[in-house]
Amino acid sequence: MQSDELDTPSLSLESILEALIFVAPASVSAAQLATVIGTDEETIKAALSRLQEDYQQRGLRLRVHQGRYELTTAPEVSAYVERLLGLEVGARLSKAALETLAIIAYRQPITRAGIEAIRGVNSDSVVRSLLAKGLIEERGRADLPGRPLLYGTTSDFLAYFGLESLEQLPPIDETEVQDHSLLKD
Repeated sequence: MQSDELDTPSLSLESILEALIFVAPASVSAAQLATVIGTDEETIKAALSRLQEDYQQRGLRLRVHQGRYELTTAPEVSAYVERLLGLEVGARLSKAALETLAIIAYRQPITRAGIEAIRGVNSDSVVRSLLAKGLIEERGRADLPGRPLLYGTTSDFLAYFGLESLEQLPPIDETEVQDHSLLKD
C-alpha cells in the first residue's frame, strides 16, 4: 500500500505517532516517522514534543536519544515495574562505574585511554561491565594511532537514570573537571 493510498484515520497525529513508536522494534527517528506518515519532519517533531508533554502526567515517557524516539516507563514507577518483572530492586552501580559513566556521558564519544586519563586508573573491567549492562556502547573508532574504540551512552543509560535526553544532565563546572576535583574523593 502506497502512502498516498492510506486512509486518513480519525486519530490525531500524536495518536498515530504513539502507535508507530509502540510497535517499532527499535527507536525511530523523526525522519523515519515523517516518511511513513507522509509529512515533513518539523510537523513530526512538533507532534512528538506535544506527545512528550502529555506523557509527563502518565506512566510512560517518550524518550529521545541521539535524535531517535522510543517509549519507556516513567522512572517514578520503576519499583513497581521491577517487582512485576522480578528484577533486583535497587541494583546499584559501583563508585568506579558511576565515575566512568559520568565521564562518558559528558565527554562522549571518548576512548578508554581518555577515560583512564581522567580517572587516573585502568578502566578495562569497568568499561566491560558497563558494556555488558548495556549502559554504554561502542561508537566507532577514533582517528588516532591504533584506531581506539570510542564509547558513548545508550538509551538504557537514560532509562537507568530516569532521563529523557542527555540535555537533562546537570551542568558541570569545566574548571573543576580540568582540575579533576570532581573525580576525587
